[in-house]
Amino acid sequence: MGIKFGTDEYFMNEAYKQAVLALEQNEVPVGAVVVANQKIIARAHNQTETLTDATAHAEILALTSAFNYLGAKYLTDCTLYVTLEPCTMCAGALYWAQLGKVVIGAPDKKRGYSRLITGQEKVLHPKTQLVQGVLEEKCSSIVTQFFKQLRG
Repeated sequence: MGIKFGTDEYFMNEAYKQAVLALEQNEVPVGAVVVANQKIIARAHNQTETLTDATAHAEILALTSAFNYLGAKYLTDCTLYVTLEPCTMCAGALYWAQLGKVVIGAPDKKRGYSRLITGQEKVLHPKTQLVQGVLEEKCSSIVTQFFKQLRG
């Protein structure tokens, strides 16, 4: 029996498929999808090497695609699923997008935005619901394996 459609696990698995595409292109394997009304409206993976653009993170590319799809600058009724905790740049973009919900697969202890939080600061928009640790082991292992291979 597979993962049930419409669950956080289902959509995180779709984001994971994007991370696999990134891995196949020798990109840091991070994937993201944006969901509105139980429908994926945007899919993206890291493309910093492919596009020679340090800002071409999965989250940024997925947000841009979702904005274009909806013709809107805010994503208040959308959920972003991302396999790895966003960096501070991406967290800032998520704040401005005013997402209804952000679901994170694995933490990023080196570059994740949460390492900057020292007290009660809220990096994401105050109305954004945050869910962490969805398919964490799966999402973490693809990144760990990538960097092990990279270091030889």
